[in-house]
Amino acid sequence: MLRTLLRRRKKSLAYEDVTVVDRPRLRRAVTATAVGNTMEWFDFGVYAYVAVTLGKVFFPSSSPAAQVVSTFATFAVAFLVRPLGGLVFGPLGDRIGRRRVLSTTMIMMAVSTFAVGLLPGYGSIGFAAPLLLLVCRVLQGFSTGGEYAGATTYIAEFAPDRRRGFLGSWLDFGTFVGYSLGSGLVTVLTAVLGDDGMVDWGWRLPFLVAGPLGAIGLYMRLRLEESPAFQQEADRAAEAAKAAAAGGGTAPVEDARQSGKGRLKEIFTRHWQAVLICMGLVLLYNVTNYMVTSYLPTYMTSTLGENATTAQLLVLGTMMVVALTITVVGRSSDRWGRRPMFMAGSGAMILLAIPAFLLIQEGGILLPAIGCLVLGLLLVTFAGTSAATLPALFPTRLRYGALSISFNLSVSLFGGTTPLIASSLVESTGDPLVPAYYLMAAGVVGLVAALFLYETAGKPLRGSGPMVETEEEARTAVAESRTEAGRRARDIWIRVRHPRGHHQYDEER
Repeated sequence: MLRTLLRRRKKSLAYEDVTVVDRPRLRRAVTATAVGNTMEWFDFGVYAYVAVTLGKVFFPSSSPAAQVVSTFATFAVAFLVRPLGGLVFGPLGDRIGRRRVLSTTMIMMAVSTFAVGLLPGYGSIGFAAPLLLLVCRVLQGFSTGGEYAGATTYIAEFAPDRRRGFLGSWLDFGTFVGYSLGSGLVTVLTAVLGDDGMVDWGWRLPFLVAGPLGAIGLYMRLRLEESPAFQQEADRAAEAAKAAAAGGGTAPVEDARQSGKGRLKEIFTRHWQAVLICMGLVLLYNVTNYMVTSYLPTYMTSTLGENATTAQLLVLGTMMVVALTITVVGRSSDRWGRRPMFMAGSGAMILLAIPAFLLIQEGGILLPAIGCLVLGLLLVTFAGTSAATLPALFPTRLRYGALSISFNLSVSLFGGTTPLIASSLVESTGDPLVPAYYLMAAGVVGLVAALFLYETAGKPLRGSGPMVETEEEARTAVAESRTEAGRRARDIWIRVRHPRGHHQYDEER
């Protein structure tokens, strides 16, 4: 009797608890979310590469150094509103679904980026020009507040447990493809039109391309279905509400938890450790990301005096290396684990940041290329692992909201401000190694966060059942679960019936 009761306590998986992934739906999910991220980072690549040009167009009365700082200040403002976007879109995605919110953010990003290409310059309307640029950047930042967290959540909830790292890495593959497309387009335009042509009208073209890209991304997202994990959570909530209504009452506690205020309270009271770990890992990833993608081209031209085309080609080549290796890193995180990848990358960042920047400061092509490559390989360690790691920190019913808030708080405070802080510190101190020190500090924070990270590779997401690729894997998972439940029940039964003899039994095992 006791053993039977214990076996029931340790409930094993039923076949219906295991989700067999539909491969065509999975491919559509990965493709559509990656295209959206490509759109977002196309804009970032363009903005980083035309920063000097935008300074001349929108801040012509300032000195060259002040123009760069002003342009990056406008760049950083978008990140200050990202937490607000996360507060709005994240909890909304947990209530009405991931697909609807991701379609909305896609529209907002495309429209605001396209609008930048239509803005008149300072010479036409004066001070109103930088104000309009600021408005467009605010809209971009607000929409982006729900984009990356929603995309990572969506892919993670669709991916089989054993391949979540590999499939999630395609999201950031879209990131660096988008950046490479944007920066590559600006590089070609600069070479063809020259600096004067870019200042006159050429800077508009890359932003105008965002319109067609956004239309393609929106079409793909509208064809998506809701993620299995969210659908299961929504079905359970509907059944609970139906049962409460049938009983003649309500579920006030659950109603409070479903409200926006209740969700926020639960995130910061019950999941604050996961929030801090998420913010630390996001800081590490995004400080490295924006240092390389947004600041490095300007650093090499404005601080080191490199030719603009040379600097752009070096960073563009680095991004292509990252894009080519990122899915390899994602697959490796499935095999070796997320925690070891983050710890190794953080340690390498602390050791290699200064040598990398010393190489970048050398003349010629070869040594700066090696320095850029080192930074790119450090970046890909975090980029290929984050999309699978961060969503697994939170349960399904809070995942989109908790990840949006944690991610965007960290990005706005540390990631998006990286170009502004680095350029300001370099100008005020005169020390060209300041960016390396900043990266080392980020490495220390990331290492501490990784030490507290719970390994999730190959395991189901919190609040969800196992996700597998085939019926055979589903049957295997159920059989293994029943075996494990029986083993645990047997161990407890032996300890209860033979409290003095179970140590000898453990030794014999």
